[in-house]
Amino acid sequence: MLDLPTDLPADLVPLSWLVGVWEGTGVIDYEAAGHHYAGEFTHRVSFSHDGGAYLNYSATAWLHAPDGETRTPLVAEMGYWRLARAARESDAGPGLLPASAASAARTVDDVETLRNAEGGFDIEVSLVHADGVSELYLGQIRGPRIDISTDAVVRTAGAKPYTAATRMYGLVDGHLLWAWDIAALGRELSSHASARLAKAE
Repeated sequence: MLDLPTDLPADLVPLSWLVGVWEGTGVIDYEAAGHHYAGEFTHRVSFSHDGGAYLNYSATAWLHAPDGETRTPLVAEMGYWRLARAARESDAGPGLLPASAASAARTVDDVETLRNAEGGFDIEVSLVHADGVSELYLGQIRGPRIDISTDAVVRTAGAKPYTAATRMYGLVDGHLLWAWDIAALGRELSSHASARLAKAE
């Protein structure tokens, strides 16, 4: 049984099933630049909220060695997930600028006006990887399924080639399932990794 939080801002209600810490394993299977990357990894994902109209996100993964004991850290990432909507004068920012107008609490009816033609909600996901890659994903959430794809990828001078990605998340039998396709190391967009995660106690 999945317990949904009841203290979320209205803008986060469609994303509420993500909130919590999820742990499990997944597999990598990607061939690029003359090398086949494959193996099993342990994955930990956290979605939390601090009262804002967004979810805080962080994820870490470790590759399993053939001996079953050694774990090699893979890239970590963190970011923010939110419904797509135009900024209002009652929103803070940019930077440390406070809101320029008084804020009224948004309601479920306000959020319903954001529903798209397909019956879901458009979302924006901003992620930063520890290896110097930053991604802006756009997509939608429809019930317990999320589909997003990169609208922009920015890399530091020292980051490896990485140009695009798509991700799919779904809630199936109380588990968070996800798949991640990437275009990296000179290869076009293709399957890269997937995992099955359970809610941590």
